[in-house]
Amino acid sequence: MHEYTRKEILDEAKHLAKMLANTEEIDRFKKVEAKINENQKVQHLIKRIKALQKQAVNLQAYGKPEAQQKVEKEIEQLQNEIDAIPIVQEFKEIQIVVNDVLQLVTGTIAREVTTEVIESTGGDVLAGETGSKRKSMTPPSNH
Repeated sequence: MHEYTRKEILDEAKHLAKMLANTEEIDRFKKVEAKINENQKVQHLIKRIKALQKQAVNLQAYGKPEAQQKVEKEIEQLQNEIDAIPIVQEFKEIQIVVNDVLQLVTGTIAREVTTEVIESTGGDVLAGETGSKRKSMTPPSNH
């Protein structure tokens, strides 16, 4: 069996990242993000929300809960307004798709590494036990 160096593994991870960056999902993500960055209404709402968030933090620090609550309601209204914009909805949807793809890849890698470790030690994949665990659980013979 060939042992891989950390550098070889990281090189392969970079290669996998490049492959992922050139998928249909990532391409769609980039296009939708560009549309959001070009949308003046979205950008204005984002700036307004950020300013109000800073204001809310300051009001909390100064112990002004009523004013803070008023600002937080305004933030919520602006957030609802921004969420109703179709391009924002599309952006959130594609973010979920991209995250699902990344979760699928990381989950697959984790499962495959675990399976490889179990199989290479003579373990039982279905039981999820490595060979060393199975040997340590076998009672000693009475010879």
